[in-house]
Amino acid sequence: MQQWYLDLTYLFKSSMSAIAKTSRSRMQTIQSPVIPLIGELIQKNPGTISLGQGVVSYAPPHSAISAIQDFLANSQSHKYQSVIGIPELRDTIQRKLLHDNQIAIDENNCVVVTAGSNMGFLNAILAITNAEDEIILNTPYYFNHEMAIRMANCHPILVATDDNYQPRIDSILRAITSQTKAIVTISPNNPTGAVYSAETLQKINLTCQEAGIYHISDEAYEYFTYNQIKHASPASFPNSTAQTISLFSLSKTYGFASWRIGYMVIPHDLLLSVKKVQDTNLICPPVISQYAALGALQVEKSYLQHHLAKITEVRNIVYQQLTNLPNNCYVATANGAFYFFIKVQTTMSDLELVTKLIEQYQVAVIPGSTFGTDDGCYLRVAYGALTPENATLGISRLITGITELTQSINHE
Repeated sequence: MQQWYLDLTYLFKSSMSAIAKTSRSRMQTIQSPVIPLIGELIQKNPGTISLGQGVVSYAPPHSAISAIQDFLANSQSHKYQSVIGIPELRDTIQRKLLHDNQIAIDENNCVVVTAGSNMGFLNAILAITNAEDEIILNTPYYFNHEMAIRMANCHPILVATDDNYQPRIDSILRAITSQTKAIVTISPNNPTGAVYSAETLQKINLTCQEAGIYHISDEAYEYFTYNQIKHASPASFPNSTAQTISLFSLSKTYGFASWRIGYMVIPHDLLLSVKKVQDTNLICPPVISQYAALGALQVEKSYLQHHLAKITEVRNIVYQQLTNLPNNCYVATANGAFYFFIKVQTTMSDLELVTKLIEQYQVAVIPGSTFGTDDGCYLRVAYGALTPENATLGISRLITGITELTQSINHE
């Protein structure tokens, strides 16, 4: 255990370092995603229950698989297609946006199909920034957002959320400078599970309008809300079109993670810039995946309702069990996505705690520092891929591990 932990700590700390030397490339100053590193540790400890990666357990709907036959039957499908997505899929997305998000597509905005919403985010950053510009992230942030900003030679400006991981509007206002190009929101949130109210999102959107900057709204978990909490799309607000960039994904909702299909809604005046980025990086989104997406978006709502009900059942089990965490732990309200974010009062680092949980208790979570937390030991718990049985056993192991490990540290 000791040698593995030292190796993992070295890789993680070196990748997190923001100190660049002139001899280094920009990529050497960017953190490495910790999920693959945790995955290697899981493989070394068979039987580990993963509460780590944010995926769902269910497969795409049959309509998505059937639509691939249409792709195979059309010889033209194997050639390059539109850089912004096949017209049939964009038309279907437009209808979905109007019905589910109250976002109307007209001459002022447009839909761009992407290889996942991560690509949409990078498209947006490259389209709206120059080197040294600033992008405001609420912390904890989604690590791929922070990485993309740094890859573009821009600066992530970190603004802490409150104890329930809700944005602090006053803090955001103070963070805006002449170099600011956008404020990013993620609701429902990864990694915290927080859902931002329509009122909060509208305040941020109006702030962007007044400051002449963009509001980048990541809505990958739009359908994953609980306890009658509703998701709000900032692009649906009045007069929001000119400053709002909305990012969506099929990865979670339709069990599409490896198919790499998402889409973005952007102001029309950004279209040429986004086309340049996407044509350079991708030429066109994978056409076979676009056909599958077209089939998925035509599925009956009962498909989503069935799977969301299952995830809600697992969420309730996890939430109830987390109430048994020791008093040195804090779990904020989380009414969205499929995450809980735990703060543990301990002198251990989050990476040390995660390593011991895997090796000694066979349960894996993600260290909070990869999401930008630097004021203590945080853990992200993901439950989207769990069955009720695995949830019960996995959270039981987690609670036992945290309790025993933190007590042993306190007694040393």
